[in-house]
Order: sequence, then C-alpha cells, then structure tokens
Amino acid sequence: MLSSRHSLAQRILYSRRLRPPNPKTHLPAPLLFIQISQLHLVSKSPPRPELPYLFFPASRFQPASVPTQHQSRQPRYITTSRKERFKTEAKLTLWYILIGNSFVALGMLLIYLIHMEATERTYPTPTEWTFRSRNIYRTAHKLEDPEAWTVLDWPKIGNHYCVVLSRLEDPTLDGKGLPIAPDEDRAYVVGIDALGFSKKGLDISSMSEEWRRGYHIALMKAARASEHLEDMVRDRTRRKTFSREQMIGPSNPRPKPVPMGAASAPLEENCDPVSQPPQVFYMKALTTTGFTSGQRLDAALAYADWLDYKGLHETAEEMYDWGLDIAMGALPIGANNIVDMQTGLINSNATYVSNNVLRATAALAVHHARTDNVSAALPIMLSILRARKQLSLPPVTDPDASAQEPSIMGTIISTVRSTLISPPYPPPPPTGDEVPIRTQKAICEEAALMSHIGEILFASSNADATPSLKPTKPKSASQNQQSGLSWTRDAVDIAETTLSTMSPDDLEGRQTCTECLEVSMDNWSKMVRRILKEQQQQIAETKEDRVGGVRGWFWGGESIQEVERDEGRWERELQLVGERMVGVERVLERERNARRRKGWDNVFGFGG
Repeated sequence: MLSSRHSLAQRILYSRRLRPPNPKTHLPAPLLFIQISQLHLVSKSPPRPELPYLFFPASRFQPASVPTQHQSRQPRYITTSRKERFKTEAKLTLWYILIGNSFVALGMLLIYLIHMEATERTYPTPTEWTFRSRNIYRTAHKLEDPEAWTVLDWPKIGNHYCVVLSRLEDPTLDGKGLPIAPDEDRAYVVGIDALGFSKKGLDISSMSEEWRRGYHIALMKAARASEHLEDMVRDRTRRKTFSREQMIGPSNPRPKPVPMGAASAPLEENCDPVSQPPQVFYMKALTTTGFTSGQRLDAALAYADWLDYKGLHETAEEMYDWGLDIAMGALPIGANNIVDMQTGLINSNATYVSNNVLRATAALAVHHARTDNVSAALPIMLSILRARKQLSLPPVTDPDASAQEPSIMGTIISTVRSTLISPPYPPPPPTGDEVPIRTQKAICEEAALMSHIGEILFASSNADATPSLKPTKPKSASQNQQSGLSWTRDAVDIAETTLSTMSPDDLEGRQTCTECLEVSMDNWSKMVRRILKEQQQQIAETKEDRVGGVRGWFWGGESIQEVERDEGRWERELQLVGERMVGVERVLERERNARRRKGWDNVFGFGG
C-alpha cells in the first residue's frame, strides 16, 4: 500500500516540466556587511568597512516588473557630510574671490596713484588748486607731449586748457576773490555751456605767485592750441571736429572731400568755431594785472610771432615794439639810453642790459631777417652779441667751502623721503629784469646768435646776385657765403666745447647747447652742399658755352682751373662735415638718453 503511493508520487514528480525559478519569490539576498544602513547615512564614521567590489547593483537582479516595495533602497549622493563640505567650499570660494578682487582693486588704485604722482612730478601744478583742476591741467600737458602721441589731438588739448581757465576764474572753485566778468565779456567752452572765461584781462594781484604762474602757463598753452584750431570747426549736431575746408556752405563753395572712412562733411549752418582766436588769449595775457614783465613779454613775442606767420608783418613789428617797451619799462630808474627805439640797436656803452631787453631785441632782429630786411637785422644781432660778451662772469666758488658729500645712509634716507613725499612746486624763475651773468648757458646762447648771423649772411649772398643773359666769369663762393660759413663753424665749435664742459645737473643749459649744436651743424652741412652744387653748375655751364663756340673774352682757362680747385676743396669739407656729423649725432643721442634717464629719476625721486 505504502509502496504504491510512493511510486505514484515519483511518477507525478518526474512527469512535470522543469521550469526556471521564479524571480518574484526567489531573490538573491545581498550580503549584510555591504549594505548602507540608516545609521551609516547619519553617522560620520562608518561602523563597518565598505567593500565596493563585493557589492552587486540591485538593478542587475531586479527587473522593471518587480514592485517598488520589493526593490532595494538607492544610496544617497548628497549626504549631510557632503552638504557641510559643499557649504565650506562655497564660503571659501566666495572669500577667495573677495580677497582676489580686493587685491586687484588695490593694485589698480596703486597704479593710478603712482601714475598721478609721476605726472605731477613731470608737470607740477600749484598745490592750492582743486584736485579736478590739477588733474585736467596735467592731462592737457600729457596730451601735448609729442613723444607720447604720434598725432596730437589739438581740439581736446585746447578744450582742457579752456576748462582750466574757466575753473581758475570761477569764484566758487579756484578763483576765490576774483570778480565775475559780465556775460558779454565771457567766452564759453565748447561743449560745456556752464563754464566760461573772461575775454579781458583780470586783476590777479591778490592771488599767490604759484597760482599766477600756473594761470599764465594755462593761458599761453590755450593760445598755442588756438593757433592750431583756427581753421577748424565743430559740428554741434554730431559733436565732431572738421577742417574749415571740408565744410559745405556758401563761404566754402568748393569743399575738400573728407578722408575715406571718416564722417560726412558738415553743413555750415551747423558749425561753430572750435576755439577763440589766438589774439583773445594773447591780449588777455598782455592786459592782465599781476603778471611779471617777463610773462607779459612772453605773450607779446608769441603774439608777434603768430602775426608774422599769418603774413601781418606791419602789425607784428608793432607788437615787437610793444614787447621792447615792456622790457624797457621794467628797467630801474636811471637806466637810460640802453636801446635806440628807432633802430633797435643796443648802446655799446650801456651798463644795465637786462635779459628781457636782450630777448626783445633778438626777436626784433629775427623779424627783420624774415622780412628780408638784412640791413636792419645784422646790426641788431651784432649789438646783442657785443652786449652778451660784455656780461660779467659768474663768481668763482671755493671748492673747500662747498658742503661735504653726504654719507651712504644719508643718501638712502634722502632718496626714500623724496620718493614718498611729493616735491614742492618749483621756485619762481627770474623775472628777466635783472642783468644776466655770462654762464655756460649764456655762452651757448651766444653760439646760437652766431649761427643766426651766419645764416643771414649766407642767405643774403643770393639776394645780391643779379641774373644776366651774358656769359659771366665762373667764380668761387661769394664773400657773404664765406663769412656765413665761418660764423656757423665757430658756432658749432663753441656749442660742442661748452656742452662737453657743462655740469650734468644743468639740464636747461645742456638743452640749449644741444639745440644750438644740432641747428648749427645742420646749417653747416646745408651751406657746404649748396656751395658745392653751385660750383658744379658753374663749371658745367662754362664748359657747355665753350663747346658751343662762345669764347671767354673776359677770362682765361686758368679761371676754370681755379673753380675746379675750389670744387675739390668743398668736396673735402663736405667729407669733413659728414665725419663731424657722425660724432655730433652720437653726442646728441647721448644727451637724449641722459635727459630721459634724468626725467625718470625725477619721477621716482632719485633726482635729488
């Protein structure tokens, strides 16, 4: 009975089909020591070691059909510890960004302050001016530097100086105590209608010397800028500056085309002058009460030079006479018969010849030379040269009485102090009413005067030459050419010798000698080349006339040989000038480098 039941159960078991196990009911149980428990998610240190290589992802054994309640819990990626770490890292990032930006801002501020200090040392401003006036003044000076800019923006330069003048004359800003000019006597700054300056001279006697000197410099700079802006207009609708020749209107029927890529030409009804005429600034400087005689003379000579440039020679001569009156009016009582006011000659027996008198007479002589009045220019220059050579020499200083050289520590302290502390405003220059001393700078000015005399003599030889249709005798260089060349050679020798013995600290004197040497050397080279060219042309023309049958009735063959010998002489001198030019260029380059280094030393406080 039992055996039959057992055999029946075996038959039923063997007769059933074999099937794979049901995943719904038979799931592999993961290992307990690799599971992430709730305690693990909260605690900072895991209680048991984690072995990731023994963990099998649940998705590998759990198909999508498995209910959610039977799936294993997914691990949390943003845990409490990670949140704290993210917060800490975000705080540190913000802190580093804040610190970095602070250092960048402080660095930019430091660079700006260093730039302002360097500009202040290069272009000093009166300390009593407001910060904005000083900043505009320095910016205008920087824009006017030809070494820093290839093309100067004269509209911006002139506008800056006019703004400075407006602020200086404003009683609420920098002109405390000055009277307010009426509206009809005021000139307004283009683009800034709220600011304006007086067209007439003011009484600035109550202001300090530094204020008056800075005001005079700004006034003369504005006048110089207006000379460049005389032929320019501003389109008020677009606020752009154009040349007057490009303006479209009845006064300019044939306007010039604007450059390619520039704005279109303006209409005349929309245009205004960019600046006031130069005579407004010059006459204002001449009529202002409070300027020294030297400052007024600067304005008179600059105005006369501009009138000469415009071709108004008669008006310019009147202005030169006005400048001579200014120089003579500042002489002390009893100094009479210094200058002949009719001819401009300095009396040979004059005992009190001031620097202003020398400047005024020299400018008058240059004016006569420009107008081809050589007979009036040469005597004035010779009288100036005689007066300069009669000046007294500077007193001889005892080398033992000079101060001892400072120690190394003293030099370091002085350098640090001059670097950290801004230098004071430069002391006032001489008024020009004093009798000058024959210093090395004065000797260089004598050399420059000799160069002018040589140039006038050389140029006058061409005026004396009269053309003729008849064949003339070939001749060598004229007497005036020889004299002019001799004066120029002497000027080169004096300037070069003086420059080699001048003190390196005398920057103004070395600048004067450098300019004189450069101009005189250039004149010497041009003179020799011109004489050589004339000699070659004369020889060629003479040979052509002889070949053509024209006989030399008034000269023989030895005359041509003489001119040919002179030609060889001028060729040798031209070669000598070329060799001398190489040495002079080396000296000039050394002076430029020294001046540039001295400028940087003054900027950083190493100039003493």
